[in-house]
Amino acid sequence: MAGATIAAAGRSSGKSPGRTTVEVELPVTIAQNVRQILDELPAGVQLVAAAKTREHLEVLEAVEAGIKIVGENYVQEAEKAYQVVGDRVEWHFIGHLQKNKVKKAVEIFDMIETVDSIEIAGEIDKRCARAGKTMPVLIEINSGREEQKSGVYPEDAERLIREIATLKNIRVMGLMTMGPLVGQTEDSRPYFIETRKVFDRIKEINLPNVKVKYLSMGMTDSYRIALEEGANVVRIGSRIFGERA
Repeated sequence: MAGATIAAAGRSSGKSPGRTTVEVELPVTIAQNVRQILDELPAGVQLVAAAKTREHLEVLEAVEAGIKIVGENYVQEAEKAYQVVGDRVEWHFIGHLQKNKVKKAVEIFDMIETVDSIEIAGEIDKRCARAGKTMPVLIEINSGREEQKSGVYPEDAERLIREIATLKNIRVMGLMTMGPLVGQTEDSRPYFIETRKVFDRIKEINLPNVKVKYLSMGMTDSYRIALEEGANVVRIGSRIFGERA
């Protein structure tokens, strides 16, 4: 399972000459990681277990330890994990959603955190209408204004949200950001600050069919800073499951 590498050291116990006591540090389990993080998080903060590329039994162990929300980057991986875990948790889509995957995503997920265009929002709305459901979504903010990455630029978020708010089977519930890869953890702070400013501004506007409730920011390396800057949803993967192979 996940966690620390087993460390063993031979030491003489001093009680039996010639006999060596071997102390073994057992690996930290997924369950232990989950409980530690849940104990650390402030009240009102939701933990999303980012399960990209993880084995289904690993996801199940995290759920049994107290995870209430599983985040998946790929619809096909979520479909397989769902067969093992089912409705015991909420399922959040946290990757880039392709239009041809929306139909299946609407069937599996309870929230889509990465809506960044009226085109993908319209497809979600259409599929939800056929399924008789309303999909909560977060608007993904490209806080680093990186051309190669998905997400709407901060200055364009309000316009997009106003357009999406006209759709009947989709409900904007807040914002999400990834932020660019940075050298030092502290370097992520400006991107979280900018996203929070957009969040606060949209909240003040009080648009119909928009409930600005969730601010999803921060991952394993940066979630503590994200919490300081107002995040109430954090997406943590490797600190729960261990580093990916």
